[in-house]
Amino acid sequence: MSRPPEYALELRNLRKSFGKTEIIRGASLAVKPGERVAVIGPNGAGKSTLFNLISGRFAPTSGEILLHGRKIEGLKPYEINRLGLARSFQTSNLFSRLSVFENLRCAVLWSLGYRYAFWKFLAALHDANDRAEEVLDMIALHKRRDVLAMNLTYAEQRALEIGITIAGGASVVLLDEPTAGMSRSETTRFVELIREVTVGKTLLTVEHDMGVVFGLADKIAVLVYGEVIAFDTPEKVRDDEHVKEAYLGSMLVETPGGGH
Repeated sequence: MSRPPEYALELRNLRKSFGKTEIIRGASLAVKPGERVAVIGPNGAGKSTLFNLISGRFAPTSGEILLHGRKIEGLKPYEINRLGLARSFQTSNLFSRLSVFENLRCAVLWSLGYRYAFWKFLAALHDANDRAEEVLDMIALHKRRDVLAMNLTYAEQRALEIGITIAGGASVVLLDEPTAGMSRSETTRFVELIREVTVGKTLLTVEHDMGVVFGLADKIAVLVYGEVIAFDTPEKVRDDEHVKEAYLGSMLVETPGGGH
């Protein structure tokens, strides 16, 4: 019997250029199964580009991306998703005129083996409905089950987005600035939600709020000018003089939860 791969997600000397401009400059990262990793860095560091490469929106110029030991660079986003990686975006990406429950049910259909078939009545798909109800409870929106997505509060829409991201059962989850635009109290609740729904999963999140980073991440990857200059526990990254000089300065000297 072959051994399971050591890493859930691995980047090997990843590069991405747009014309003559190189955005990702040999980024390497190895994330173990179940780890929660926050990707931080200054504006323009390449964080969104990195997520776009991992999720298949962009093809790398060179380098490798491995998901559970399998190369995925060059695959289409839906192919990568079916291999067990899901991603949320900075802005909500919902079916605004469908209810909360209907949004979640759409998210689970493919993962349960249902394909496009107009003659099937969704109400009769008991496994899909049961999974959607399960996720509904996980994201604490059961009381808003039949509300149209467009009528949710901003924080509720973000929670629904998280639900859609995990509904298909992905083992690796990418969250792009999940708490952006939230109040401090909303952020605190949302961090706890993320912790609960990603138990047993591998998580990568881009985040600017250092309180969120310290409250959520097992490790921090610091991306500066397209390179990962540090990857370690929050405490060690906070005390890394090279990191502070290159990016963080006084930000990590502040106590966790001190804001952006």
